[in-house]
Amino acid sequence: MKFKKISKIILLIVFILLLIANGFSKDKDIYLIIRSDDIGSSHAANIGCIKAFDEGISKTVEIMVPCPWFLEAVKMLKDRPNYDVGVHLTLTSEWENYKWGPLTYAPSMVDSNGYFYPRQKDWVNENAEAFWNANPDIKEVEVELRAQIEMAMKHIPQVSHISGHMGINSTGVSQEMYDLVKKLAIEYDLDIDPSDFDIIHFGSYGEEQKIDQEQDAESKFIETLKKLKPGKYLYVEHPGMNVPEMKATGHDGYWKVAEQRDNVTKILTSEKVKKIIKKRNIKLISYKDLKDLEK
Repeated sequence: MKFKKISKIILLIVFILLLIANGFSKDKDIYLIIRSDDIGSSHAANIGCIKAFDEGISKTVEIMVPCPWFLEAVKMLKDRPNYDVGVHLTLTSEWENYKWGPLTYAPSMVDSNGYFYPRQKDWVNENAEAFWNANPDIKEVEVELRAQIEMAMKHIPQVSHISGHMGINSTGVSQEMYDLVKKLAIEYDLDIDPSDFDIIHFGSYGEEQKIDQEQDAESKFIETLKKLKPGKYLYVEHPGMNVPEMKATGHDGYWKVAEQRDNVTKILTSEKVKKIIKKRNIKLISYKDLKDLEK
């Protein structure tokens, strides 16, 4: 009898240790968020972002409220209630040939023409035209951010979260801005921060990682998908189209916007990419889905 009891205890201990080793996890799965940024910024961006959802692997899109093509994006997103939407808080206007400015009266945040500055901050030249170099009034900033959030929520029922265009809420630049955006996210019930969900950043922003920087980008992207281990991943990119509108978009040092963003769209809608995702049983999710995974 003692032997049987000891055996049961040992089996129980082994079972508990196995649970611990597996992290008590239902997840042996690979979850991947493909986030499409900058819908609303141009007609070409709108088409690219929608194509990435309709024909591709994107489940989340970030909308730039103060931009000229916002209302077209609104119509498109209303027709796609399952396309998860984030408010891409916008306080900069980076392109050379066309600009946008604030929804509100914000003289401390704009250049002499009334447009947002092209960059967030110039670390070398303190007199450069950049958002933080202009010493913006944080009260004006909050009023503008609230206006953008409320405009998006007014028009788009499926808004679920907030993000920052050009990293405007990065702690590396301003803790004050990060704290303000976090406060607003909580207040408007839009606080889905990937950093709270053990997200691994898969590519995004770094020039050596961007899929639109590689001649054989599709194959490199597929190779990365093949190497993913169980976990939750976020990929951020900017779909667009290689059309005259986007060919005229750019700034000093970056005039291949149309070509590169068209390539992003092609990869996010690639049959080869979709095939490897299906083969590996990679689960495509949105920001909104992150909350459900934690339940």
